[in-house]
Amino acid sequence: MKARIPDSMRGGPQNMQGMLKQAQKMQDDMAELQEELDSREYEVSAGGGVVTIKINGKKEVQSIDIKPEIVDPDDIEILSDILIAGINEAIRKVEDTNNEEMGKITGGLNLPGMPGLF
Repeated sequence: MKARIPDSMRGGPQNMQGMLKQAQKMQDDMAELQEELDSREYEVSAGGGVVTIKINGKKEVQSIDIKPEIVDPDDIEILSDILIAGINEAIRKVEDTNNEEMGKITGGLNLPGMPGLF
C-alpha cells in the first residue's frame, strides 16, 4: 500500500517554512489573546441576584457582594450553597469564553497528544 502525501505537505522546505511561520503566528496570536482574556472581568449573579461574584480571566475571585436579606445566622448552609453555585458558574463563564475565543484562532484545532505545541 502506498502512502499518500497530502498536497498541503508537498513543496519541500519552502512549504515547511510557511507552515512554521503560520504556527509561530498562531502561537503569538494565542499568547496575545490569553493576556487579553486574563485581564477581563466577569460578573455572575446567583440565588436570584442575592449574591454577585466578580472574577477575572485568571479565575481569581475579585469580590463577592451578598445582599443582607440572604444572611440567616440559623441557616448558613443556604448561603454557602449559593456562593458555591455562583463561583462555579463564574469559573465556567471564564472557561467558556476562553475556549470560544481561542477556537477562533486555532480553528478548533485540538491536539491532545501534543501539549505545548501552541
